[in-house]
This record gives sequence, C-alpha cells and structure tokens, in this order.
Amino acid sequence: MIDILIVEDNEELSGLLCEFLRAENYTVSAAPTAEKALSLFEKYGARLVLLDIMLPDMDGFAVCRRIRERDNTPIIMLTARTDKEDKLSGILLGADDYIEKPYDIDILIAKIKGIFRRRLAMDMISDGGIVLNLAEGKASKDGVTLELTAKEFELLHLLIANKGQTLGKELIFSRIWGADSESEPQTLTVHIKWLRQKIENDPKAPEKIITVWGKGYRWEG
Repeated sequence: MIDILIVEDNEELSGLLCEFLRAENYTVSAAPTAEKALSLFEKYGARLVLLDIMLPDMDGFAVCRRIRERDNTPIIMLTARTDKEDKLSGILLGADDYIEKPYDIDILIAKIKGIFRRRLAMDMISDGGIVLNLAEGKASKDGVTLELTAKEFELLHLLIANKGQTLGKELIFSRIWGADSESEPQTLTVHIKWLRQKIENDPKAPEKIITVWGKGYRWEG
C-alpha cells in the first residue's frame, strides 16, 4: 500500500511534494489526473490522499466522493480556491482537512503526521502484551511477531475486544465463520487450541484465553 497518493496536475508542485514527503520516509505516488489517481488507488490503495480540487478531467470533489464510496482513507484537499462553499463541500463529502494554496510545507507535513498518529491509535489495540494491528492484520506478543492465520487473528480480536466477557461458543462461531458456514463447530475448539499454543506461556494452563465450561471462552489478558 502507498503511504501517500498525491493528486496534483501542477508537475513542479507535485515533484516538490514528492521530494519533501520521501525525505520524511513516506512511500509516495503522484497522479496528474483524477482518472490516473483513481486507477492507482484502486490498484494499490493509500494511507492518505493529498487531493487538488482543480484537475483537468474531473474536479477533486468528485474524486473525494468516489473514494468515500468505498474507503475511509484520510483525505486532505489542497486548493487555491478559498470560497466558503468549496470548503464546506469538501468537508461534507468527507475530507479530513482543507488547506489553501500557497501552503507551508512544514505545516502540511505536521498535519499529515497528526492524521497518521490518530489513525494508528484507532487501528491498534493491545492487552496483556498482545498488540493487534487491525489495519494490517498483524499481531505481536511482547514485541515478537505472531504467525497467525486470518481466522486466528479475527478470533483473537473478538476475544480482546470483549475482555472480561464470556462469549458463547455459538456466538463466536457465528461471528468468525458465519451462521451459514460449512465449517464444523469443532473448528472453534481447534482454533482456540492453536491460539493458546502461540500466545500462552503455558498452553496447558492458559491465563489469557479462559474456558468457561458449558458456555464458551473469556479473554483475561
């Protein structure tokens, strides 16, 4: 995934932005048109979009609308248009910020870092030494990466998100595998066993994933 997608038809400005942002160790791609930008976004995705309003083939508002139809990626609109109506339109369409040209590059970078910090906080949950990166589907224990399957990750997320609550086996199975799944309920027992082997200090005497006999499981962390 690209860190930052720049949508700007001014080649000189786009080049300068790329240079400054790469110096901050971001991966950057630039698109001079809306069509190219949407194509790049569809193919690679982006953690943040810097979006000019005045584009040769489609205005930035339309691009913002198209992105928002399928994704909540942060969008900062960059434009020389200073009308109140334009700012309101951008905000109502879901833009996270609206910066007038000419802008101070240091302020822009500070805003970008602020958005990434907030987004990172939203996309990370942790408990009992276990850290889940929800955006990337990765987990770690005490700083060491855990090799989890997609279902193991979903199961661990569900348990941690409901810490202290006993979750019934049927509820867990329905949430993770779906009520119409062809998998057998025994699959849950097997996945709990695998998770314990990966995260418990002693899988035979679990302290994090607790079995509540006759009911289900509870995360103690």
